[in-house]
Parts: sequence; structure tokens; C-alpha cells
Amino acid sequence: MIFLRSLLFALVLIVVTPPYAIFGALTFPLPLRIRHRIVTSWAPLVLWFVRHLLGIRYTVIGRENIPAGPAVILSKHQSAWETMALQVIFPPLCFVLKRELLRIPFFGWGLAQIASIAIDRAAGKDALAQVVEQGRARLKAGYWVVVFPEGTRVAPGTTRRYKVGGAWLARRAGVPVVPVAHNAGEFWRRNAFLKYPGEITVSIGPAIDVRGMKVEAINAQAEAWIEGEMRRLFPHHYPNSGIPTLIPEQEEAAL
Repeated sequence: MIFLRSLLFALVLIVVTPPYAIFGALTFPLPLRIRHRIVTSWAPLVLWFVRHLLGIRYTVIGRENIPAGPAVILSKHQSAWETMALQVIFPPLCFVLKRELLRIPFFGWGLAQIASIAIDRAAGKDALAQVVEQGRARLKAGYWVVVFPEGTRVAPGTTRRYKVGGAWLARRAGVPVVPVAHNAGEFWRRNAFLKYPGEITVSIGPAIDVRGMKVEAINAQAEAWIEGEMRRLFPHHYPNSGIPTLIPEQEEAAL
């Protein structure tokens, strides 16, 4: 049954995504706000199939912590699920992502139309400058910015070093940081064809007021809340006294 559900969902993506991407690409002459609204309507549509085909539901804790104005979201990254769900949970937003993702047929075309912040991660400090420059412009235009501080998807119960790009952007732009924890990888694993039914819990933490704080302190506070919330909500992923497995990285970029 899980295989059949996963197969049907894959077919839905094949049918739904290309028309959205092509139509989205054709909207390039329109203002960004209109393009964004058109392209991101894909996310709630796909989440409907996620719920009814895959049996993956979700609940949100801490909606009251969402600030009134734009902020930088620092989120745990475990699967493709949260890239859709965050668009539904939060006000209009964009993502900081690898430039190569824009080259993916159809999916990348859509990302290009919602003013994603595409960076060259090999550029080191120049990549950080790209995040700050483009991110401040997006925030000023009223968009929230999502940063996955670990830089890539990690399995439940593991973590990577939290990079400072998101905290740096929030500090330079003078906007709050909103930490987010979730367990999407428990049901939708990285690069896995099979998706398992269940309920994902998304927890939104208290906004961090960055005024007067150093970048490293902002990043450390967000990491402490996210990792602490992961252990509190999902202790079964942390059998070794709640200590997450740290994944070593050969080369760590500034982001």
C-alpha cells in the first residue's frame, strides 16, 4: 500500500508540476508579487495530495510566535516536505538555495520566478555577501526569508554545524529570527521514493530580537532552541541521552 501511494504521488507530481512551471515561466513580465502568488499556489495543491494520497498530516505548535512583519526563518531541514509546508504556514517567503537548483527542469523554473536567493556556495565570503544583499532587498519588499542553517537535509537524530548566513542577514537587516523544528524526515526521508503515513509536528519558537546581539550569539540561540525542541518533541530519535549525532563535514562554507 505504501508503495502504491508513493507511486501515485510521484505520478501526480509529474502531471501537476510541468504545467505550473511553464505557466510560471510565462509570467516573468508580471510584477513579482503576482508571479509569487501564482507559482506558490503549487504548494498547497501538492500538500493536499500529500495528505490524501500519502496520509501525511501535520500540526503546528507556536503560531502565536509568528511576528507581524518579515523575519528570517531558521529551520531544521530533513526533507522536501518543509519546502512546501513553510510556504503555507508562513506569510509570503523565499528561500536561500544553491544556484544549481535553478537548473532543474520545471522545479527550478518555478523557483526562479519567486525571487529565490540563489547563491554559489563555492564562493565562500562572496556567497555570504550575496545572501545579505539579496536578502535585505526581499525583506524590504515584504517577503520572509527561509534559511536552512545546516546547509543540507539531515536525517532525524543527526545535526550539522549551524552556519551563520541566516543570522548574519537578520542582524544586517534588523529583523527577528524565527527558529523552526520539525520531524518531517521521519515520514519523508531524504531522496526516498517511499513516503510513510503519519503526523508531522512543526514547532515555531519565540522570535529572537537581534538588536544588540552578535551574529554568533544569534546563531547559537537559534541552534540551542531548535536542537532542544527536537529532543523535547522527538526523544525517540535521540537515544544517547538526547545528544544528536554530529555529521562531520569535509569542507564547511561560511553559510
